[in-house]
Amino acid sequence: MILSTVFLFFEIIMLPFLLAVLAPQLIAAFYARQIGRSFWFWFWISFLLPVISIIILLNLPDKTEITGER
Repeated sequence: MILSTVFLFFEIIMLPFLLAVLAPQLIAAFYARQIGRSFWFWFWISFLLPVISIIILLNLPDKTEITGER
């Protein structure tokens, strides 16, 4: 009974909370990878400055246009 209550708590309350907390980091990291920047660098930077890091990334030039990679 207690174990099922713990799992229920995690699935209903904690999982959406964790996803909401990690959303800015994942958005910044995947966008950074798309424009040719380091995934992990921007993932960790966005922990310190979640919204500001996304704004900075939107203003950086696309490195893939310069190198011709995709």
